[in-house]
Amino acid sequence: MLEDVTTAASSATRWPTAYPQGYAVVDVETTGLARDDRIVSAAVYRLDARGEVEDHWYTLVNPERDPGPVWIHGLTSEVLEGAPLFTDIAEEFAARLEGRVLVAHNAVFDWQMIAREYARAEREAPVRQRLCTIALSKELGLPLPNHKLESLAAHFGVEQRRAHHALDDARVLAEAFRPSLRAAAEGGVRLPLLECRPLTEWQDRPAPRIGRQADGGGYGGYRPGSWRPSRKRPACPYPNPGRYEAGKRLKQGMRVAFSGDTSVERELLEDRATEAGLHVATSLSRLTSLLVTNDPDSGTSKVVKARQYGTPVVDEAAFGQLLADVEPASED
Repeated sequence: MLEDVTTAASSATRWPTAYPQGYAVVDVETTGLARDDRIVSAAVYRLDARGEVEDHWYTLVNPERDPGPVWIHGLTSEVLEGAPLFTDIAEEFAARLEGRVLVAHNAVFDWQMIAREYARAEREAPVRQRLCTIALSKELGLPLPNHKLESLAAHFGVEQRRAHHALDDARVLAEAFRPSLRAAAEGGVRLPLLECRPLTEWQDRPAPRIGRQADGGGYGGYRPGSWRPSRKRPACPYPNPGRYEAGKRLKQGMRVAFSGDTSVERELLEDRATEAGLHVATSLSRLTSLLVTNDPDSGTSKVVKARQYGTPVVDEAAFGQLLADVEPASED
């Protein structure tokens, strides 16, 4: 018993002072994966600075449209028709997130879905930072066969009872996050925190209400809104001057690719690059001038190819600084 107390006291003295003071472990189930899809259920486990559970909350949400993959989340039109709208639960949801780091598995997805719902409601989610448990497991070097939630849960001996049910997924993640957080604290690991920026560009368009699914249901009758005017990105008018060299400026015409989670929504970041005169590439080749990623140690195909080809790699923050001073294309 004395040994346990001593260990606990020792652990307490090593807890990094820079770590956040509280976390909101979140899971949302949605009508799909696109930017125009909607939340159908949400759950939040509030944790203290050391990952201990303070309370939890769960709600269904009427998406005002077809519920999407019912075979995954199990929520039918009939179940959701009487559920509150997002505007009805926005205040309570915000109270659960206020002043905390949002924690999720593949956090960029959950954050963007939440941010878009708040944008539709003409509000902002009170979240300033997020932490992805996939990124944290990589930082810790956990020997996982893949990055699925079930694999993370199995590693820490957490039982998953109802996969794709927001409340159970949030519980499982909270229970797996606690030992992950403690391991990070013990090892002095810097938490992979990313900035959350609210989205404010939603333009609403009419969509079939729930229970009025055209074309026999599914996705056929859904005409989504748009985050910005629909347009095709113009071709880059400048020739590719070659690869980026560290310490120098980007030059118009350089071919830039992106990989992984970004704090600024990916499409907005790509638009900024295009406006600066860069060529945004959807894949990576020997002609790529630069790869932008916040996780250069990941195993994504773009990162792997960048290593093979010797393509320069910078993170999002460095790229943002480079965008501020792009060299004009040569007048040849």
